[in-house]
Amino acid sequence: MLRNLLLGLALTGCLVVKGQPVTRLDYYIDQALQNSPLLKDYQNQVLAGQVDSQIIRASYRPQVTGSSVNTWAPTLNSGWGYDQAISNGGSFTTVVGVNKTLIGQKHLDAEYQTIRLQGQGIRNSSKVSEQDLKKSVTAQYITTYGDLQQLTFNRDVYALLQREEVLLKDLTEKNVYRQTDYLTFLVTMKQEGLLLRQLEIQFRNDHGTLNYLCGIVDTSATLLDDPRIQLQSLPDIANSVFFRQFHLDSLKLRNNRSLVDYSYRPKASLYADGGFSSTFAYQGYKNFGTSFGVTVTVPIYDGHQRKMQYSKLDIAERTRSNYKDFFTSQYSQQIAQLRQQLQATEDLIGQIDEQVKYSQTLIDVNGKLLGTGDAKIADYIIALSNYLSAKNLLTQNNITRLQIINQINYWNR
Repeated sequence: MLRNLLLGLALTGCLVVKGQPVTRLDYYIDQALQNSPLLKDYQNQVLAGQVDSQIIRASYRPQVTGSSVNTWAPTLNSGWGYDQAISNGGSFTTVVGVNKTLIGQKHLDAEYQTIRLQGQGIRNSSKVSEQDLKKSVTAQYITTYGDLQQLTFNRDVYALLQREEVLLKDLTEKNVYRQTDYLTFLVTMKQEGLLLRQLEIQFRNDHGTLNYLCGIVDTSATLLDDPRIQLQSLPDIANSVFFRQFHLDSLKLRNNRSLVDYSYRPKASLYADGGFSSTFAYQGYKNFGTSFGVTVTVPIYDGHQRKMQYSKLDIAERTRSNYKDFFTSQYSQQIAQLRQQLQATEDLIGQIDEQVKYSQTLIDVNGKLLGTGDAKIADYIIALSNYLSAKNLLTQNNITRLQIINQINYWNR
């Protein structure tokens, strides 16, 4: 019976409780993505960028404005007041003006490209933030799932010890075992009970942290399903969202150079107005009219600022290139290191698994002898302690393996 129970615990590694809900990793990831204010912020920034494009389009359309400027400069009988030759006694102007800036299509496309690149950068940052959030939630889920695995195993072992305690108490009363041996076993069982309580607290704390990360307002703890995390193939680094930002930065610098060039080209704008403007000095009722013209601006000299702006863009490009090269080398080193850790952890899990099987056999033998009074309680306790240590070590390394896979899968987008 003892061997079958321990073997079942080793194979299943999960607790089945009727009526208690079991939640999966996908649920927490979905909740985190839906509740994240940062991802919503990125979505709003993309929408704001679309409005910016409309603003640029509207700013180069004819601009219509209305204005009214009216002054009166009175002259007193004694001759005090503004010179009438200058002030004309006052002026009254009310006109509607139209202004249209002339701009080439390529210049306009460059300004639109600025908005498009900003939007692409925001979308790419959103994807990276999604990966960060998924990684954090998955890591916390794995940690909490590991707590549950240890809690489940130790809970069932504690129940087993309680049943064995009844048997040992009966054998001690029959003088098969000494009172001190029984008390030693009882202390071990009480110690396991304290450990069980500590594991329950740890599980609830980590489960609360998981809910907190996902924006779930709930203090209750549920059973967690197996994460079922599989190692995924990674895309070529040049096609990943982590590398794409460097490409977007390069396009932004190139576009900024074009905008500098366009800013030094001649500019022209058309204007026209119509309305009423008069000093009422002579036949003011006839002073309705219109005017129109063209304004041309040609940059001649500004202290070589264009060259200075080119220098700033060249410096920014070198900075971008340095970050890109450093990221590429770090990425390769990190992936290689994580794969090495994963292989070492999987090898260690195989060795620990063998140790668990040996410990189970030893417990089985001692359990049979214990029932007949032919085994020492101290030997049984040592065997049980060794089994618990090996099983907990196996659980910890399985959790470590899942955490490493989670770190590698982070780069799969």
